Amino acid sequence: GYGYIEGGETLATGARVVARFIEKPPLANAEEMLAAGGFYWNSGMFMFSVSCLLDELRTHAPETIKAAGEAVANAKTDLDFTRLDKAAFATSPDISIDYAIMEKTSNAAVVPSPFKWSDLGSWDSVWKSGRRDAYGNVAAGNTTVVNTKNSLIMTHGVHLAVQGMDDIAVIASEDAVYVGRLQDSQDVGNLVKMLAAAPSTSQLTETHPTSYRPWGGYTSVLNGDRFQVKRIFVTPGKKLSLQKHHHRSEHWVVVKGTAEVTIGENVQMLRENESVYIPLGEVHRLANPGKIMLELIEVQTGSYLGEDDIIRIVDEFGRS
Repeated sequence: GYGYIEGGETLATGARVVARFIEKPPLANAEEMLAAGGFYWNSGMFMFSVSCLLDELRTHAPETIKAAGEAVANAKTDLDFTRLDKAAFATSPDISIDYAIMEKTSNAAVVPSPFKWSDLGSWDSVWKSGRRDAYGNVAAGNTTVVNTKNSLIMTHGVHLAVQGMDDIAVIASEDAVYVGRLQDSQDVGNLVKMLAAAPSTSQLTETHPTSYRPWGGYTSVLNGDRFQVKRIFVTPGKKLSLQKHHHRSEHWVVVKGTAEVTIGENVQMLRENESVYIPLGEVHRLANPGKIMLELIEVQTGSYLGEDDIIRIVDEFGRS
């Protein structure tokens, strides 16, 4: 599953001149190279001075450095983020540093290193690096595994029950489940491309159910016609912007911690198992004055529930 580097002349430093890069070879070729010696896995860890990298880009990938330079020059600052100019960045060729520079440069050396290494680039490599039980299974999260061997079972929430399987990867994230043979795990990238290309599944590859904000974040729990349920978490001492919505009302139920809730001119404290209603169009704010993480369940109802239906009036993070 890895690319290889053939070492050439040995330098005084112990490094070797790169004779050539070799794409992921068939098994027989890989076995021959390992038996011959002088071939190394390409771990993809590169070191260079900034000036050297820029010179190589100008020589071998001028379109890439031009697009990147314009994206930086036209970048905008948002809180503690620097957001590159999207239009300029999109003009860059879709190419890795391996293809753009490393396979073309005459200024490359490789340092042979005998340590154990894996890029964890496939579910098969995750299984190999995990702690396996007596049946060869690696399980993480809420799982029940019966009559199954040599498999990887992982979940980030929903309980997974797997029975009568062999050489299988079952991975459950917050919004999707992947099932496939471990021996085919190098092909997962092609499956993701298929999901991204289909309008009905493209969002799975673009937006994670949990989004982080300067004050904490939220997880989308359930979406329906004219309603949405979220889990909101607020870091101690932080507060959301003073805001209002044109198209939705909200119900908040505190499940952990203490909430300071502003609605219009009224400020009240909510504790665990207490709730409040935010009418459509009402100015409101949520803050965590406590010492532990504040968690609440938010139920939104209305004709439009997008994140861009937020009118910020006052915001300590500079977004108003």
